[in-house]
Amino acid sequence: MENVIRNDPPSLSRRRLLNFLTGSAVAATVGPALYPVARFFIPPSEVSESGGILAKDISGIPIPASQILAEPPGTRALIAGLAGEPTYLTIQDDGSLSKIGIVDNCTHLGCTFPWNPAAQEFQCPCHGSLYAPDGSVLRGPAPLPLKIAHVAVEGEAIWLYPWSEIDPRTGKSPWWA
Repeated sequence: MENVIRNDPPSLSRRRLLNFLTGSAVAATVGPALYPVARFFIPPSEVSESGGILAKDISGIPIPASQILAEPPGTRALIAGLAGEPTYLTIQDDGSLSKIGIVDNCTHLGCTFPWNPAAQEFQCPCHGSLYAPDGSVLRGPAPLPLKIAHVAVEGEAIWLYPWSEIDPRTGKSPWWA
């Protein structure tokens, strides 16, 4: 027999091992840093394909429908709505939510304001504008009615959708669309 000296490289050389360890360290460092960047480009699950958004509280936590519907009829619940704008949801006499949400932004200078249950109107404290329960102007200086949004209850989820059709209060196209 011949004496043959085999000159096969080892299965894992020192250089390959160091390259593997360096690549692993870089991936372990860069991967978590890139995760928030990647998540920024993925739309949140609270947004539907048709542009609706889940109703949330001030902390950004979705509000279950049962929590709002547990209030007595005539109650107005203030939630974070479309684009984070505060929106009033109204509980109707039959115990369901009104299909229309009223955005809490004065059309004069954008102030937020409370619902006055005694007077049954929205009262802007900045310059004295008054709005009817449906958001139409009772007294200026506000020039336009309040924005409205569609409200839909699906199970425990309350969805808000942009209003783009004719405004039922004025019979005209909505000024905000």
